[in-house]
Amino acid sequence: MEMLQHNWLSLVLFLPLLGAGVILFLPSRAYERIRRVALATSVLTFALSLPLLFWFDSSHAGMQFSVFHPWITAPDLVSNYHIGIDGLSLFLLLLTTFLTSLAALCSWPIVQRVKWFFVALLVLETGMLGVFVALDLVLFFVFWEVMLVPMYFIIGLWGHERRIYAAIKFIIYTMAGSALMLVAIIWLRKLSGTFDLLLIARLLESRVLVLQPGQEQLLFLAFFLAFAIKVPLFPFHTWLPDAHVEAPTAGSVILAGVLLKMGTYGLLRFCLPLFPNATKEFLPWIAALAIISIIYGALVSLVQPDAKKLVAYSSVSHMGFVVLGILALNVIGIEGAIYQMVNHGVSTGGLFLIVGMLYDRRQTHMIREFGGLATPLPILSSFFMLVVLSSLGLPLLNNFVGEFLILVGVFQVSVVKAALAAVGVVLATWYLLWMYQRVIFGKLTNEANRNLPDASRRELAILVSLAVMIVWFGIASPMFTRRMEATTKRILYQVESPYYEWAARPTSPPVHLEEPQP
Repeated sequence: MEMLQHNWLSLVLFLPLLGAGVILFLPSRAYERIRRVALATSVLTFALSLPLLFWFDSSHAGMQFSVFHPWITAPDLVSNYHIGIDGLSLFLLLLTTFLTSLAALCSWPIVQRVKWFFVALLVLETGMLGVFVALDLVLFFVFWEVMLVPMYFIIGLWGHERRIYAAIKFIIYTMAGSALMLVAIIWLRKLSGTFDLLLIARLLESRVLVLQPGQEQLLFLAFFLAFAIKVPLFPFHTWLPDAHVEAPTAGSVILAGVLLKMGTYGLLRFCLPLFPNATKEFLPWIAALAIISIIYGALVSLVQPDAKKLVAYSSVSHMGFVVLGILALNVIGIEGAIYQMVNHGVSTGGLFLIVGMLYDRRQTHMIREFGGLATPLPILSSFFMLVVLSSLGLPLLNNFVGEFLILVGVFQVSVVKAALAAVGVVLATWYLLWMYQRVIFGKLTNEANRNLPDASRRELAILVSLAVMIVWFGIASPMFTRRMEATTKRILYQVESPYYEWAARPTSPPVHLEEPQP
């Protein structure tokens, strides 16, 4: 059993790539077989990722299910296949496998280049999973780049009218961030003599490696800008609405549900523990950007005539919440931020899925083209209401837990920041309910909507899966937060948080990161 668990993470990581390889050997016109293989692969990957949740030791702050093998062994360059998960990456891995399954299931309407679409989707899944489990900086960067390429093609080949513009804008922004991060990785390797993240953290923690003030600030900024573009924080957000609106439904779901989380994951995995002094130095400025993102994204959502663009701008606002929770530098704030990463992926991914279902029926995202859909689409309208209520933070649903923890954590640090962030909650209620009222309620004035078919069995499977996750995360939060606690305390210890002593005093000495073992 121990040997099985040891290799389980690698199995989950590369199973989508294996599925993509199988699809490559299928005839291009075998549409149904291609779709079924892709769906079976993504669902099996999700099923195989679930045991990690139950095998995970919540009392252990270090990496679990680690795998270490030599990879590149040149004389002056050593990089290893080193992967593992902790209380931060565990839930993002589960979110990725869950949303990829829904993305595959919602992509049945894709009729052009079907084979290559599902190959891109499964390769994308392996790239995303690799980002969350890689513990070697070169390996991390490889997976980061692998993830960008299939998303570029998903937007550019299967998107809407302005898909080429959106795809090029997406790749330019993200590649600019990648270039900065690569420079920082090479510089950090020169200073530390290793690409291994855990070993670098241990060298810094033990003061064997001491970064000079200028070095730490520049390294922090290089990593931070790469992650800020991915979040995206204001003013690095302008690529997001175009990418969301022009991407097919599956692309929007993956963008909102997973890719944005790589930015906040990077802040927690790299910026805070590796560069604690720079983190505290730049914290007021980054917090200001997060608050601007919260309010700006909500205000722009209020004036959107396009439902998909409204949901896209809402992501800017919600991800600002996550960044603000991280910067609270206390247990409650960071646990709320991690929890909200998952919640946002489920609720906003759900909004994009439902907007995509409406698009499949009417070939438009414009809010004015709808109205009165409660009559022809009662089932779809009911699930739509649940997802909207989840996204605006109704108690007993998933987003409420994350937003509440973040606001409490921020309030312990700054009442003003918490009050400004709370404005975003109020505005979210306004723009989401107003969108729902215009799309679902009122008189059915457009005859094109009168005979629209309600949710199909395939769509019901998607909607029921979302509903289960929304309610489960809303009422069973201790099951998840206790698995985050040890990791959160470890991050706070590494960043030397001023709130660590009173907010996160450990019951035992802090757990140090273990050295990688071949």
